[in-house]
Amino acid sequence: MPINILFAALPKRWTEYEAPLRAALDKHGLDYILETDLPPQDVDYIVYAPNSAVQDFTPYTRLKAVLNIWAGVEAIVGNPTLKVPLTRMVDSEGLTRGMVEWVTGHVLRHHLGMDRHIVNPDHDWDPAIPPLAPERPVAILGFGALGQACARSLQGLGFAVCGWSRSAKAIEGLTCDHGQDGLKRVLTHAGIVVLLLPDTPETENTLNAQTLSWLPKGAFVINPGRGPLIDDDALIAALDRGQIAHATLDVFRTEPLPKGHPFWSHPKITVTPHIAADTRPASAAQVLAENIRRSEADEALLYTVDRSAGY
Repeated sequence: MPINILFAALPKRWTEYEAPLRAALDKHGLDYILETDLPPQDVDYIVYAPNSAVQDFTPYTRLKAVLNIWAGVEAIVGNPTLKVPLTRMVDSEGLTRGMVEWVTGHVLRHHLGMDRHIVNPDHDWDPAIPPLAPERPVAILGFGALGQACARSLQGLGFAVCGWSRSAKAIEGLTCDHGQDGLKRVLTHAGIVVLLLPDTPETENTLNAQTLSWLPKGAFVINPGRGPLIDDDALIAALDRGQIAHATLDVFRTEPLPKGHPFWSHPKITVTPHIAADTRPASAAQVLAENIRRSEADEALLYTVDRSAGY
């Protein structure tokens, strides 16, 4: 009997995913039906985006797993109708590489002070020499796959990198602190802080008036993680008083960022439109197909979400 796979995402995603996903499934020799419309009672797997029309999983009575094509699962993890395993997208060839390049680029931009040379309407001759990378500590808040990959890239350039996670982690070749006391230790020494935490009730406003005050005066904030990780008003206040030199933000509480939002016009904020990392269909399809193969072979799924932790 064929494996019935429902692709539940926006129509443009089907156009992008259909060919690479079929190729990846064919590579594993799987007998399958892959469509955007199948009788719910016949569906074995849902390849899923949380903004799809499927929000009630109750009719999917033989469903084995939901395979999210996004790295973030906050929009689905609390769905009470979802009773089967949920996986998140971890794509080292596409999503992870994209995040590493974006983070590394913006860390270097702030470290080298590129903005003052790129935008210099007064033609100021400012020969200030930046410190070298080992003299600019970088803190990465959130030390999962993305955080660790970014840390290794920055370490390769000579930056002194320290990660932070909510729980203790031991990672070969990387330094990671944890807990509230650890957060203060990490931030106290960070010239640049990068946020890569998941969006959970526990991580909301990780950077707030108090924690922003722990950073050395003139530190830089880079957020390609989730919008709610930062208290917006506290960030603007810290920028206005010079505690924070500049913030580069790729994610926001409301997206697209409303045109009247103060972030757009603030001289010390750079807005990028949620482009730091995206799922690349060609490589993501390999992850999705491998998880379907694993499930059919009674092997453990990759990147299963801990529903109690929220990620």
